[in-house]
Amino acid sequence: MSRIAKIPIPIPSGVNVSLDGETIRVKGGKGELTMTLHSEVALQIDNSEIRVSTKDKSKQAIAGTTRSLVNNMVKGVTEGFQKNLTLVGVGYRAQAKGKVLNLTLGFSHPVEYRIPEGITIETPSQTEVVVKGISKQVVGQVASDIRAYRPPEPYKGKGVRYTDERVVRKEAKKK
Repeated sequence: MSRIAKIPIPIPSGVNVSLDGETIRVKGGKGELTMTLHSEVALQIDNSEIRVSTKDKSKQAIAGTTRSLVNNMVKGVTEGFQKNLTLVGVGYRAQAKGKVLNLTLGFSHPVEYRIPEGITIETPSQTEVVVKGISKQVVGQVASDIRAYRPPEPYKGKGVRYTDERVVRKEAKKK
């Protein structure tokens, strides 16, 4: 079996985990997440931990993946996930109003991004965007969608980037 799948997932207090056939439901203080399991994966839920195993020994990789996904669900309903973005460039601004994120990214028009359900976006300053939610996949996808409007370019470094991202700069052409 996968080395990742051998590690049991601890269930913190205040989190309720239930298994209905091939659907796992995790309820916590921040919300509720559900996921349909692969048919080759078996879950055993004890009073304080979850163990992942496979029904067929030839399909071991799916057990490690499932363990990581279930662990992210448990972590999401207790702590939540967040991604930080930074806008670099003259006149680049972000402002969150209700369910819309208004971005000024040097285009001839402002960009309006509709915020999906279950996601909150904060703008502590005009050049910072904080994406928060309980689903790691959705938080990452929303941050990626915002970054895709103006990815950082290698010559001046302008654009939308993750806060911890390092942009490799290129030297300009010389005459």
